[in-house]
Amino acid sequence: MTKKTKHQEEEEQLQEEKRPWWRELLSYVGIIFFACLLAVVVNRYVVINAKIPSESMENLLKKGDRIFGCKLSYLLEDPERYDVVMFRYPVDGETIYIKRVIGLPGETVEIKDGLIYIDGASEPLEEDYLPEEWVVGNDGYFFEVPQDSYLMLGDNRNISEDSRYWAQCAIDDGVAADQEEAQQYTYVHKDMLIGRAVIKYYPNFHLFLDI
Repeated sequence: MTKKTKHQEEEEQLQEEKRPWWRELLSYVGIIFFACLLAVVVNRYVVINAKIPSESMENLLKKGDRIFGCKLSYLLEDPERYDVVMFRYPVDGETIYIKRVIGLPGETVEIKDGLIYIDGASEPLEEDYLPEEWVVGNDGYFFEVPQDSYLMLGDNRNISEDSRYWAQCAIDDGVAADQEEAQQYTYVHKDMLIGRAVIKYYPNFHLFLDI
């Protein structure tokens, strides 16, 4: 490789100094445009930035907490039980909910005396994340989860509006005519999933990947 002489280096520096101001401006505009485009793509296709609107996921998430979710979480894999996910509310398809995955595709889920049994198991699910004794809507529920859907429950079961109630909500809102028609709104179809909660960043930091 030929080493540049001092004269050549001075010539290059001089040419650089003579570069028109508008070229310098264009370079900055290009950087800003690329940064804005990257931010739009990340916000639209990768990251969910959400504020928790209610107490239905306490103690894990409190009202006013701010979290990041990942829209790519289920691109190559399916949700697992206990994942905390964001999805479109089945009854209206627009409102964004955040709940915990309890029932997986094809499973039966029975709620009896404040305990959850999967596929008729003799032992209930372990749920040490519940904030208090579960006394509301804690008995007499039996679900058959469709193959392409999930059963969602909030952690704060005594106040959470979740899969236990959505069929009735569909009837009350005039979306379904009767209980048979309303059953489809009990479950979250995989196409309604938006992403998995990953990080709580306000008012304190918490990583959800260990859930």
